[in-house]
Amino acid sequence: MQLLDKVAVVTGAAQGLGRSIALALAQEGADVVLCDLQEDKLAEVSAEIEALGRKSLALRCDVSSKEQVVETFARAAEQFGTVHILVNNAARVPNSPDDEARRNKHYAYVTTPMERQSLGITSSLTDDDWLKWWDVNVHGVFYCTREALKFMEPQGYGRIINIASVAGTSAASTHSPGYSASKAAVVSLTKTVALDVAGAGIYVNAIACGGVLTPPFQAYIDNATEEQRRSLYQIMPVGRLGKPEEYASLAVYLAGDNHYLVGQIISPNGGAVI
Repeated sequence: MQLLDKVAVVTGAAQGLGRSIALALAQEGADVVLCDLQEDKLAEVSAEIEALGRKSLALRCDVSSKEQVVETFARAAEQFGTVHILVNNAARVPNSPDDEARRNKHYAYVTTPMERQSLGITSSLTDDDWLKWWDVNVHGVFYCTREALKFMEPQGYGRIINIASVAGTSAASTHSPGYSASKAAVVSLTKTVALDVAGAGIYVNAIACGGVLTPPFQAYIDNATEEQRRSLYQIMPVGRLGKPEEYASLAVYLAGDNHYLVGQIISPNGGAVI
C-alpha cells in the first residue's frame, strides 16, 4: 500500500486508461477524485474504488473550463483536505470517421509497398481539424496542473503524471497533425513544469503512450477491415496493443516515492517507437 492515505485526482477517469489508473492507485491505498464528463460510468468507477476500501469522489468536470477545474479542486480539498497526486489523463483522441480514414491511409503507406507520394493529410485539414485538440489536451492539462500546485507547493510534496503520447515524440500519428502537436505540447509542458517545481518536492513526469487498447481504439479495430487490422499490428513489433493495466502500473510507480524521476517522458509502446 505504497500510496496509503494519499489523495489523487484523475481526469478522464470514466473508462479506458483513466479508469485503470484510478483503480490501480486505489489498490495501492490512495483515495481518488474522479473527473470526467460521463457521469454514469464515473459512478461505476467510484463504486469499484469504494469496494476496494478506499474513498472516492466522482465529479463531472470539463477540464477545458478553468471554472470547472477550479471547482473540482475546491471540492477535492473540501472532501479530503489536500491533493498529493494528479494524473492528467483527459484528452480528445482521433476517432471521427475522417480521423479513421486518415489513419488507414497512413498505416497502409508505412506497411505496404507503394509509390512514394504526399499523403495529402496536412494540406487537407480544416481549421477545426487543427484547433479542436487544444482545449482539452493542452489547456486542460495546464488548468489542472495550476490548481494542483496550489496544494502541492505549500505542502512541499506532489506527484504529477501527464498522459502524453508517442504522437508527441515521433511521427507515429502522422494521420493527425493537430493531435500530435497537442501531445508534443504536453511533453514540453511536462519538462518545463518539472524544472519549475522539483525544488519543492514535486515530481512531474509523463507517460508517452503508444497503442493503448482503450474503447475508442477498440471501436476502430472493430470497424476495420482485416487488411487494416494487419497494417496496424504490423507497426507493433510485439504484435498487439498495450492493455490499460500495463500503463496503470507505471502510473502507480510514478505516483510513489521510490524513484528519482523528474521531467522524464517514459514511453511504453510495444517497440513501435524505439
